[in-house]
Amino acid sequence: MIFSSLDLAPEIQQALDACGYSEMTAIQEQAIIPARRGKDILANAQTGTGKTAAFAIPVLQQMFDRPQPTLAKNPRALILTPTRELAEQLEETIRQYAQFMPLTVTALYGGVKISAQEKKLRAGIDIVIATPGRMLEHMEQGNVKLNGVEFVVLDEADRMLDMGFIADVQALLDKTPKKRQTLLFSATISQPVKELANKLLKNHQLVSVAKQNAIADTVDHVVYPVAEHQKAELFVELIEQHNWFKVLVFTSTKAQADALMLKLKPAHIKAALCHGDKSQGSRRRAIADFKADKIQVLVATEVAARGLDIQGLDHVVNFNLPYLAEDYVHRIGRTGRAGSKGQAISFVSREEERTLDNIERLIGERIKRIKVPGYNVGSRETILNKLAEKSRPAKSNKASQTRIGRNKVSTGKVVRKKKAK
Repeated sequence: MIFSSLDLAPEIQQALDACGYSEMTAIQEQAIIPARRGKDILANAQTGTGKTAAFAIPVLQQMFDRPQPTLAKNPRALILTPTRELAEQLEETIRQYAQFMPLTVTALYGGVKISAQEKKLRAGIDIVIATPGRMLEHMEQGNVKLNGVEFVVLDEADRMLDMGFIADVQALLDKTPKKRQTLLFSATISQPVKELANKLLKNHQLVSVAKQNAIADTVDHVVYPVAEHQKAELFVELIEQHNWFKVLVFTSTKAQADALMLKLKPAHIKAALCHGDKSQGSRRRAIADFKADKIQVLVATEVAARGLDIQGLDHVVNFNLPYLAEDYVHRIGRTGRAGSKGQAISFVSREEERTLDNIERLIGERIKRIKVPGYNVGSRETILNKLAEKSRPAKSNKASQTRIGRNKVSTGKVVRKKKAK
């Protein structure tokens, strides 16, 4: 189904054409029409399925159909999302969809001065995207009022539940009119999510296009068996051999990310870091430079695993496999988005093979192995034997101590006899 068949406002269709969007994804096909009619929606959609357009387009269309003046401190649409990174991404994307409309869009989040955000709110705003905590701050300071909100979107509701934001969300929604449209999007439809939907939505329609932990069929998965100490060398070789340019690399720890960066410098590979020890400003610059093709490799920990939307990202590399198999799905969700092709590459040492087994069981397929000459991994049997030896020390030590004790007693008697003579 194509967007032009929806008979959207010319300004919205023009923006979609400018973005290069013609065919709808499954979530867009199912959600846009009922949402455009004002229906409350509970949508089950994984990241990378085009869910932002699924809620933004019907909201923009209704705002076009019922034009209102832009008022200071009084937004018409409120979009709540759990993290700063997601808020920034939503702001960028929705601005693109509304680029030919006389609407103002802004994102409110912590980690920056509140005064600049206050200034935008006082100037008048139509669509506010916010993290719950920062939105409450603005409410307490009188910078924003929600009594004129017509549309509420809860993006990544399952994450907001996990992060303990639902009390804040409820407090904010209590300030909005009861007669409003509410759209709730979640990657999983757990019992807590269902309970939240029943509490916040009215006669809602369920839209589900993805199974939990489903992966896009546009992603090609490969595994390179390699010893841990050879991973950086193999990574550099593959970049040079296959001419990879835009590569997002995930490590499991900040120390591993720092170590990889040190290995990339001698190879003259432009790279940047994105992990928890970096300031928000540093992380934003790294992501911006990566999007703008100023750097070749972005090395990240789990902090960037969700909510990071980068156009034209062909390669995601798991330098280390994630501790949880579910996190593999979140990591590789950065590529193969909205129908485009992508490749998920994992470097797997012998010690990580059990984790790989868990991942394969989760995604329901065996991942292709590629062996590169010169990059060997140790024998699994050797590792198992070493582990077995480690489980026996207590027994053998007791036995050896007993033997040593007996020898000492025996030796002592002999020495005493010699002295007596």
